[in-house]
Amino acid sequence: MKNKITVILLIACFTISQAQFVKNHGQLRVQGTQLVDKNGDAIVLRGLSFGWHNWWGKFYNKEVVKTLHNNWNATILRAAMGVDANENCYIQNPKDSKEKIETVINAAIEEDIYVIIDFHSHNIHLKEAKVFFDEMSKKYGKFPNIIYEVFNEPNQQTWEDVKTYSEEVIKVIRANNSNNIILVGSPHWDQDINLAAANPIKGYKNLMYTMHFYAGTHGKWLRERTDEAIKRGLPIFVSESAGMEATGDGPLNLIAWQEYIDWMEKNKISWITWSVSSKVETCSFLKEMADSKGNWKDSDIQESGLIVKDYLRKYNAEYK
Repeated sequence: MKNKITVILLIACFTISQAQFVKNHGQLRVQGTQLVDKNGDAIVLRGLSFGWHNWWGKFYNKEVVKTLHNNWNATILRAAMGVDANENCYIQNPKDSKEKIETVINAAIEEDIYVIIDFHSHNIHLKEAKVFFDEMSKKYGKFPNIIYEVFNEPNQQTWEDVKTYSEEVIKVIRANNSNNIILVGSPHWDQDINLAAANPIKGYKNLMYTMHFYAGTHGKWLRERTDEAIKRGLPIFVSESAGMEATGDGPLNLIAWQEYIDWMEKNKISWITWSVSSKVETCSFLKEMADSKGNWKDSDIQESGLIVKDYLRKYNAEYK
């Protein structure tokens, strides 16, 4: 009987801890180059990104959020709002886009985990971004759960273009929300982090800069470039990553992926993996027949998804 009681108490403690992640860590901030929690302790957030909402909107529901938190052990999710990709994108259909994104945001807040509001585009849409983030920061700025990602993977733009755009959007967010973390991208799909390190945005606190990697394509050179940026004082957040080629397809490179995981853990860098979708490609976590409401069996999950689930259960165990 004593052993049964002990097991029950351990399960209860685990469940309570899972349900109180943001309550335990609270308002995040940047201290030097390190993300820290309300107590000033270094924190590493590890989680998953949804696929583009306009292609994989069926997964943008509270049941999937609950599954990714309670079964996969994610402490952060990224809601990737497709800005300009097709007729269901934000520019063409802002009402539906915001409804899907807010469903994930609200569910993450209910689950008491962190959530990234990602303006998911490779192009500059300054007017639309300012309107969107003004609305989001007014509505959600009171919640410590929220992180803003103002530009996913700039492509052909210069750092000067990205910096000017980001400063304008940051100004809008900071008018409504003075504290929450804001993530800033850099050219060449978030690999030219060295350009941001040489000329960072000034005058604002709690900014971090995103670096994205796909381990099958991006080798040690990108880690070394990022190490140098950190040495120059740039706070880094890996808001998208995976273990295959940069196309999102091709074979998994498990050795290279583990090297990146080890590097992020060593440097206490938060990381997000791509993506909650069911496309027939390596980076999609789910198989085509996977239920849109979550609660998946292993037989519903593709190889990359099974690996990510194991990673999250292993590395987020310290917070449970």
